[in-house]
Amino acid sequence: MAADTSEPIGWGIIGCGVIAPFHARAVAAVAGARLVAVVDEVPERAAAAGAEFGVEAMTDLDAFLARPDIQAVSICVPSGLHAAIGARAAEAGKHVLCEKPIDITLPAADHLIATCRARGVKLGVISQNRFSPAMVQVREALAAGRFGRLLFGGAYIPWYRTQGYYDSGAWRGTWALDGGGCLMNQGIHYIDLLQWTMGPVERVVARAATVAHQIEVEDVALAILQFQNGALGLIQGSTAIYPGLPERLEIAGEGGTAVVTAGKLSVWEFKDEKGEVGAYGAKVSADSAVTATGAADPAAISGSTHAAQVADLVAAIREDRDPAITGEAARRPLELILAIYQSAREGREVSLPLKA
Repeated sequence: MAADTSEPIGWGIIGCGVIAPFHARAVAAVAGARLVAVVDEVPERAAAAGAEFGVEAMTDLDAFLARPDIQAVSICVPSGLHAAIGARAAEAGKHVLCEKPIDITLPAADHLIATCRARGVKLGVISQNRFSPAMVQVREALAAGRFGRLLFGGAYIPWYRTQGYYDSGAWRGTWALDGGGCLMNQGIHYIDLLQWTMGPVERVVARAATVAHQIEVEDVALAILQFQNGALGLIQGSTAIYPGLPERLEIAGEGGTAVVTAGKLSVWEFKDEKGEVGAYGAKVSADSAVTATGAADPAAISGSTHAAQVADLVAAIREDRDPAITGEAARRPLELILAIYQSAREGREVSLPLKA
C-alpha cells in the first residue's frame, strides 16, 4: 500500500562519522524527507552532528528506533555493523538506506535483506554513482544496443590514503569491521558500476597485497574477470597511488567505447556516429578535467547523487515499490569482491556464484 504523501518522511541517521553529513545534506535537499535526529554511541560525536544539522542528538539506539516520528534511517556505522544495525532498524519498522557495502559477508547481507522483506520495510543501499548523468547515458546506450556485443570492461580506482586515515578509526583497515581494504571500502562503487554495465562475472583470478600501510587488509589489488557474456575485464584498486588519481570505468563493445572518469564522460566514441576507422585504429584524446573526486580526500565527493538516492527511497516508500538499488543488487558487488579476495588468498581462479 502506498504511503501517505501529505507529510515528509521523518529521517534519522545512525552513526555520525565522515559519511553522515552527506546523508544529512541529502535529506535536507529532498522535499519529501525531514531529518529528525541522529544517534551515535560516542556522545561528543552525536552532539557535534546534532548541532551541525540542527536536530536532536541521541546516544541510545533503542530509544532512537522507538521514535514514531522517524520512519526511515540512514545506516552510517562501520561496514561490518551495517547488517546488524540495519536489521535492528527493520525490526523496529523503519525503512533502511544503508551505506556501502551492504555488509562485509554474504550471510550478513542475506540476513539484512531477509529481515527487511519479512518486516515489509524498504531496503536501499548507497551506490550513488549509478545516478550520475554519465552513467545514465551509458546505460541508455547499452539498452539501445549501441555498444553491440560487449568485449571488455575495466574499473580502475588508483586512490591514495595516508596512514593517518587508517589510524583515525580503530575499525579502518581491519577484516572484522572494514571487511577489506581498497576494494571493499573505496573500490566497491566502480566495481558495482562494472558489473552493472557488463553483466554477471563467471570467473576471477586475482592478486592483492599490503604495500604502503600498516593495516590488516590490502592497499593494492588486481583482478582479471571473465564475464558470463564472454567479455573480459580488469579491476585495479589501490589506496597507495600518490597523490590519488581519478577513478575510471571503461566499457568497450563492437559498436563503440565509453569511458567515465571521476563521474564524467571522458570518452564517447560509437561507430553509428563516426563509422569505421582505418586499419590501425585511431587515438582519442580524453578530457583531463575532473572534479569532485574522492581520490585523495574521502570527504571530497559530490552529495547530489546521495540526494537522488534519498529521493528514490522516499518515492519507493510512497509508491510501495522496491528502491532502484535493492539489497539484492548491492549483494552482487560484495560477492565479486569476496571472490577476488578468495582468489588472491588461495592463488587460484574462483568461480561465481560463491559456494556457502
